[in-house]
Amino acid sequence: MTHYDNCLKEMFGLHRFGIKLGLDVIGNMLDGLGNPQEKFACIHVAGTNGKGSIASALSSILIAAGYKVGLYTSPHLVRFNERICINNAQISDDGIVDAYEAVKAVRKGDREPTFFEYTTAMALYAFGKAGVDWAVIETGMGGRLDATNIVTPEISIISNISVEHRTYLGNTLAEIAGEKAGIIKQNVPVVTATRQKSAVQVIRNIAAERGAPFYRLGEHFRIRRHRSNGYSDAFSYSGIDHQWKQMRTVLPGAHQAENAAVVLAACEILMRRHPGITSEAILAGLANVSWPGRLEILPTRPEIIIDGAHNLNAAHRLADFLRDYARNRPVTLVFGVLDDKPYPAMLRALVPLADRVIFTRPKIDRSLPAQKLLSESRLMTASAEIIEDVGEAVTLAIRETNPEHVICIAGSLYVVGEAKETLEAMALDRAS
Repeated sequence: MTHYDNCLKEMFGLHRFGIKLGLDVIGNMLDGLGNPQEKFACIHVAGTNGKGSIASALSSILIAAGYKVGLYTSPHLVRFNERICINNAQISDDGIVDAYEAVKAVRKGDREPTFFEYTTAMALYAFGKAGVDWAVIETGMGGRLDATNIVTPEISIISNISVEHRTYLGNTLAEIAGEKAGIIKQNVPVVTATRQKSAVQVIRNIAAERGAPFYRLGEHFRIRRHRSNGYSDAFSYSGIDHQWKQMRTVLPGAHQAENAAVVLAACEILMRRHPGITSEAILAGLANVSWPGRLEILPTRPEIIIDGAHNLNAAHRLADFLRDYARNRPVTLVFGVLDDKPYPAMLRALVPLADRVIFTRPKIDRSLPAQKLLSESRLMTASAEIIEDVGEAVTLAIRETNPEHVICIAGSLYVVGEAKETLEAMALDRAS
């Protein structure tokens, strides 16, 4: 076993400490590392859905503007290194080992750090050592007590709000909005696409208390959609200081126009202080965005659509996309989910669109037994089965699906990760 493998084994062992929200431990760790998060400018992104694609787009734009940019996201799909990128390149195995050893050597505080606290400290250390100009940081859970909230950004972004992680964030939209709005810092602008009145009011109030300029989609900046062709969504943007017509997203799904609008509003605000962020850089960056595992379409036969769709809102968005994209082509759905998700409602959104369903179960300990999914769906479909192993489920779907039909793999980013591993292995076998 290599040193890299040993580091990963020790890190994944930290999962036994569970999820503990708070900033004391991460603060101690970063103090021991010399507070690398103070060495670069930062953008902090929270929200229920879309925060990853927003973070990826902002990173791409900043790179196009000539900056050296760190991007920290979670979870990874196939390799841990995906979480920490510099100028769109995953950190090397040696870089992981170096960051792990640096974090391991510092004082942690009164308790052992969680997996996410450890990886957050590693990312900030790696960005500091690499001398990035900017870091785009995605929250893990919530915001107020999330380990990433140790940063002081130049702009805060809250993509949207829906009910999730009730055990940790609260049972109502207002409570969850309060947790996510915890990333808002004194006098730091905040941009959001949140729509629900109760959630918007909470975010607005917290921004006002902290003297943070507040910008909301539909109020301070707007989009007008044009024709969608399934792969991209054209739109015009009317913003805070600028108007951009005939913009286009390269990420599939109509919802990506809203995510792009949030990105454009953030860029408008940043342009006031950073003249290197130009309209040309914005257009080039948006044209280069990649966000694997989220409405990712593989040009295989049969065609494969991979989407985490890990909560109800995302499941509805995937359903909307499938109706438009698959049209009259039969769909085979490979579906697995974690046990804290509203799986009955997610099944109601997706199962009726499928001609065949294969229920599966990712290896993570929080996954829901496939038998529960099968039992819940009995009244929705007569063509469902269980293949517990994700790789075997994907292999079966490919083998038995007509090349002219569509396979959709969804329900959890952990399912997506295991599916992508299988697909990559199959591609290597074909190439050899």
